[in-house]
Amino acid sequence: MDLSNALMSPNNDLSGTTWCLYNNSCRLSIGGIVAVAGATGNTGSSILNALLKTPELFQVTALSRPTSVEKPELIDFAKRGVTVKAVELDGSIEAISGVLVNVDVVISCLTLFSFQEEMNLIEASSKANVGVMMLGDKVSIRQTKEFELNWYQLTLPALPSGRFRPMVEEYSTTHIIGDGNTPWTLTNNRDIGNFVSRIIADQKTLNKMVFAYGEVMTKNEAFDILEKVSGETVTREVITKEEVQGVISQGHTGKGRTVNPKVGMAECRNLLGIRGENTPEYAHYLGYLDARELYPDVKFTSFEKYIGVIMQTE
Repeated sequence: MDLSNALMSPNNDLSGTTWCLYNNSCRLSIGGIVAVAGATGNTGSSILNALLKTPELFQVTALSRPTSVEKPELIDFAKRGVTVKAVELDGSIEAISGVLVNVDVVISCLTLFSFQEEMNLIEASSKANVGVMMLGDKVSIRQTKEFELNWYQLTLPALPSGRFRPMVEEYSTTHIIGDGNTPWTLTNNRDIGNFVSRIIADQKTLNKMVFAYGEVMTKNEAFDILEKVSGETVTREVITKEEVQGVISQGHTGKGRTVNPKVGMAECRNLLGIRGENTPEYAHYLGYLDARELYPDVKFTSFEKYIGVIMQTE
């Protein structure tokens, strides 16, 4: 889950843990070139692996810093048919757009504090007439695809035994928010690519917003499942509505746009656990397409199965 836009404050316009495809091309044709920025991260590698399952549909390119092109992960992807291109995303727009010549769609999976690099990527993609997928809804380009993701991996608290800890604990939603009875959607990050590969190639999603997810449950239900599968009792730390909204109010008293993880996570918790806006029903109300309805054949990992797997591997 890339939180770079979600953590911008105080003019935070958070709409959830959202990914958007700003696509100003007519459609991704068979054999089209898809470039992924941040390809070696959890999200990027999930997407690359999904795209590589259908080489007849996609030619896959990984965008990398020049200093990282020899990373073992990229060498492995290259052996599997991925073209690796070196580019400095904090460089000139002209240089970036030059690397994107003949690319059809760019998918941004950049890290937390890469806001300016993402802005450069958007501008360069627009200059090169290339669609770009990224988190948030800050930029208006003609055709948009958007889908909602909140990782299983960022939802579970640490177990007392130490068998499991959240992937990025400080940016996780591991507390009970409010009374813990507000439902929201969850997705295994390894399933993300399966949705992305279908959405970017689907004519029906052009100029549409798409809501994709694995499970819908409350925080209390998630903790109940964790305790049942692990056999351990988990301390349920609570963040109240007043605490969440207090952090947001303090963050909005400043001026300008700064990266503020604390405020960004409060915005996320407010949307998920207080306002309850991360649900298929609310997405339908806003006009989103439902990826589960569009692609009923796409398999996803159930929350309980995911916990069972990590219990076996830890």
